[in-house]
Amino acid sequence: MASTRRELISLIEQGVIPPEQVARALQASGLLPSPRAWALFIDRLLLWLGGLALAFAVLFFVAYNWAEMGRWLRFGVVQAAMVLAVGIAIWPKASPMVQCVALTSATLLVGVLLALFGQVYQTGADPWQLFFTWALLALPWVWVARLELLWVLWLGLLNLAVGLYFRTWGGPFGVLTSSDAALWGLFGLNTLALITWEWGARYRDWPRQWAVRLLAVGSGVPITLLMIVSIVDVGLVWSPVLAIYPLWLMALYGIYRYWRPDLFMIAGGCVSVLTVTTLLLARLLLWEGDWQEGSLLLITIAVLAMGAGALVWLKRLHREISQ
Repeated sequence: MASTRRELISLIEQGVIPPEQVARALQASGLLPSPRAWALFIDRLLLWLGGLALAFAVLFFVAYNWAEMGRWLRFGVVQAAMVLAVGIAIWPKASPMVQCVALTSATLLVGVLLALFGQVYQTGADPWQLFFTWALLALPWVWVARLELLWVLWLGLLNLAVGLYFRTWGGPFGVLTSSDAALWGLFGLNTLALITWEWGARYRDWPRQWAVRLLAVGSGVPITLLMIVSIVDVGLVWSPVLAIYPLWLMALYGIYRYWRPDLFMIAGGCVSVLTVTTLLLARLLLWEGDWQEGSLLLITIAVLAMGAGALVWLKRLHREISQ
């Protein structure tokens, strides 16, 4: 469908398809969803919303009736809901989509059960242990389901566990501050997950849709924030991020320009570069408290020029990729 869309756009831009025939061309190409496709989308949307609503309803029911329920009744309600979800997931007559929704609900209920256990018995565990244990216990179900959404949810739990762990204990051997260590941990985890997912998509037919782009955002945001922290707090002195950030940009451009062209990834790299460059320019011109009108005007002109240049380059790159 993506190649069909690119070919249609190319024909429209070249004038092969006149403007008054664009609607007919879209209908003939199959890019516009049919009534059956809309019905299927609404059916699946309601199924997912209903499954998630039931899972969260168990949490809110126990929380609202906390004082009236004994500990065994609380555990019984959550565990009964979990057993029901797993039973639906392994029911032979259930459709694959229903099984995926049931496993997703069961995965959420694992977190509810762990939170309930910690609240009832006051274990005193750190928050990162809850999310790490949640991810560990849910891994078999995520592996069995092989659903893109569940894998992203599982990686989100690991991100929370890693971020909370480094915020609690700081960096290894006290080399990094807690905030820097958390960003480094998130960058390493999401970059490794992105590499693994791209490998699986190329050699194991893993789905390569929105999840890969979400992982790229999860890798790009921490490294960009590390550059921002380096510029603001450390200053223009040597830092490991000064070497890793350009390597990350070069790898991002090389992979998603030549190996697997993806304009979204390159555009994200441009946003990161513009952010870091603008902050660096502000550091050089305004950090000493010299808020002159000329300096602010220079930064504004630089941002507009860089943004316009990036837009022109991305449009030209889009035409090259679409050919």
